Amino acid sequence: MNVKQLEAFDAFMSHGSATRAAAALKISQPMVSRLLAQLEETAGFPLFVRKRNQLVPTHEAMLFHTTVSRSLTAFQELEREARAIANRQVGRIVVAAQPIYVDTFLLDVVARFKTTHPDVAVKIVDTGLEELLRMFNEGSCDIGVGITLDASPYGASLIPLGACEARCLMPKDHRLAAGKGPLRLEDLRREVFVDLAIGSPLRTRVDYIMQSIGAQRKIAAEARTLRAVHGLVRRGVGIAIVDPFTALLGSGDGVVERPLFPAIRWDMAIFHHDDRPLSRIEMAFIDTMRAEIGILRERAVLS
Repeated sequence: MNVKQLEAFDAFMSHGSATRAAAALKISQPMVSRLLAQLEETAGFPLFVRKRNQLVPTHEAMLFHTTVSRSLTAFQELEREARAIANRQVGRIVVAAQPIYVDTFLLDVVARFKTTHPDVAVKIVDTGLEELLRMFNEGSCDIGVGITLDASPYGASLIPLGACEARCLMPKDHRLAAGKGPLRLEDLRREVFVDLAIGSPLRTRVDYIMQSIGAQRKIAAEARTLRAVHGLVRRGVGIAIVDPFTALLGSGDGVVERPLFPAIRWDMAIFHHDDRPLSRIEMAFIDTMRAEIGILRERAVLS
């Protein structure tokens, strides 16, 4: 049996005659009769008895119609979902990202993406880079956003997004806040710092660079996220060397940012699985992310 036969049967049972069923299906009455005869032969039991040149459903046909009706409804749902998937309108995507990206531009990306893909469920996972790579290795996320590195051992490939340059964050009443131009790293030797926890990529890079100039930093407080670092700087606990995305947390709120010399740079990228092509939904999300990054590049958050 096929769908056309089942649709003819459902129309006949719903409308009471082959003529009305044909009108509902927009096909000829002989075609409906032929489809019903084919279905009856395939079903293996009588669907109708003929009385005065009319088809009368049997008891078995009544029972069968209940199942057919449910099946056709399910099939129609499948067709709708297939069309929606083809148009990138439904599905689910899991995005893992380092906390500063979740706290800032990714929120705008998700909001913009949802306006064009309202039925796509988006799950955002706030995680460190090491955990992000573990998730890729396990297949528990679809897309990642983080700083670049060799991700191939974890089953990930990279799509570059842009270059980042660290900034020095300080309370607005700090003695260095009124200056112009880049701050020399040597000028920070005796400052009190707020820093990310040991093991974060930015902390590792800053530690290495400061050690290379012989600076022994005094670290007053540590935090897991740059949002927390920003909050501690704003409260006067110390200064910090931060990701440029920290500016999106509200750098005018009691804090000042200045560039550094020599500059501390790194690249950020989208991570995706290297063993399968990107889905249409994933590509649409990445396109939305790139559009948002373009806006941030115009605002000089990225270079």
